[in-house]
Amino acid sequence: MTIDVLLTGFAPFGGELENPSWEAVRRAAPMLRDRGVAVQDVELPVEFGRAGDLLETAVREHRPGLVIATGVAAGRTAITPERVAINIRDARIPDNAGAAPIDEPVITGGPVAYFTDLPIKAMVAALSAEAIPASVSQTAGTYVCNDVFYRLQHLVATGTGAAGAIRGGFVHVPSTDAVDVGMAAAGLARLTEVALGSPSDVRVSGGALH
Repeated sequence: MTIDVLLTGFAPFGGELENPSWEAVRRAAPMLRDRGVAVQDVELPVEFGRAGDLLETAVREHRPGLVIATGVAAGRTAITPERVAINIRDARIPDNAGAAPIDEPVITGGPVAYFTDLPIKAMVAALSAEAIPASVSQTAGTYVCNDVFYRLQHLVATGTGAAGAIRGGFVHVPSTDAVDVGMAAAGLARLTEVALGSPSDVRVSGGALH
């Protein structure tokens, strides 16, 4: 089955009862379907390796043109499309399977990093225009979010296991005390529409000093 968009979020971890990324995805998906977008939403486990494997399986099964993976970034106060995925696993806490890799590659022999091919600055501009807090992020961390992001971009770059060309990227949502789930879902739906309709990005500043 071919679809327009694959959205993924994560299961709860770290003792939490829910993960805002999955809550945003499962609410954004019907919003997009109501607007005529064919969407498949998938919840991924917070596990190094296995999450990326399941993402790749979903891509092979559904053959989306666009993949947006999401995760939660506690401490951030905005929705943050990620610019770059790096080839490293360095866990501050164990994942849900108890794994805590240190200084290991996501893919042995893979490139040091991949840049997303999504129009992240246009996505941020669209959310800001609707008073939804958003900014470009320069780091997806070194935990399972980055692991999935790197696996996705490797899939985009190499076509490994995919049927046809895909575009992909990663978006972090903040915890619900910073942005409520309803706003995060609306933001995710809007930035997905922008990604679908914008093959190239806008040339505006999205950099950071640190």
